[in-house]
Amino acid sequence: MTRTFADLHLHINPKDQQATQRLITKAAQLGHHYISIPFTSGLQETEVAALKAACTKLGLDFVLRADFKPRTQEDLMRFLRKFRRQFEVICIVCDSKEVARQAAKDRRVDLLNFPSLDYHKRFFDRAEAELASCSLAALEVDVKPLLVMEGPARVRLLSSLRREVAVALEFHVPVVVSSGVGEENLLRKPRDLASLAYLFGLDEEHALDAVSTNPAAVVLRNREKLSSRFIAPGISVVKEGKSV
Repeated sequence: MTRTFADLHLHINPKDQQATQRLITKAAQLGHHYISIPFTSGLQETEVAALKAACTKLGLDFVLRADFKPRTQEDLMRFLRKFRRQFEVICIVCDSKEVARQAAKDRRVDLLNFPSLDYHKRFFDRAEAELASCSLAALEVDVKPLLVMEGPARVRLLSSLRREVAVALEFHVPVVVSSGVGEENLLRKPRDLASLAYLFGLDEEHALDAVSTNPAAVVLRNREKLSSRFIAPGISVVKEGKSV
C-alpha cells in the first residue's frame, strides 16, 4: 500500500524565514508530503504565499492551518465564525472541559489537541469521544513531549495517552500523530513517528494511518468544502451550464 505521509504540526514561527526554510527542507528529506505550520493570529497572505512557494519547490504540499486556544465557548464560536473558511485545518487547543466539549461537537473543528502534561487537565474521555465521533473531529497527539521528557513524567504522559487513544479507537475517532517540534534535530521520518505511536497503544496499521490516511483525509475533506464547486458533502458542481 502506497501512503502519503503528513506532519500537520511543525511548531515554528513562520516569520522566522531562515528557520522555517531549514525545517521544511528537512521535512521533505525525511519523506513527508503534507506539512503545516500553524498560524495563531490573523491570516498574513504574504507569509502564506512565501511558504507555499518554498514548499512547492521542495515537493511539499503546504496545508494552511490555524490553532486557537479559546478561554470560553463564546471565544471558540467567535473564532470559528471568523476564520473557518480562511483555513484548511482548524485545531482547537483544549485547556478546559467547557471548551473541549464544545469543540468536540462542532463540525467546524478538525483537530482536538490536549497539550497539558497534567492528568487533571486532559479532558479527552468517553463523553468527549462520543461527541467527536459525531462531528468528525480527530484527536491530535504531538510526540515532542515523548522525545524530550524523561523519567516519571514521561511514564505518566504515556499512561494518559494510552487511555485517550483507547477511548478514541472505541468510538472510532481518528487519531492524528504530529511531531509538534520546531527543531531540526527533533524531526522524525513518518514511520519513526508511527513507531512512537506504538508506545501509546496503536498497532502497526492504526499507527501508519495516524501519520498518513487520517491527516490526509482531514486536509482533502476541507479542501473540497472550501472549493467554489462544493454544494454539500458528496455533491459538487462538475460543470456549469448556460441558463435557458
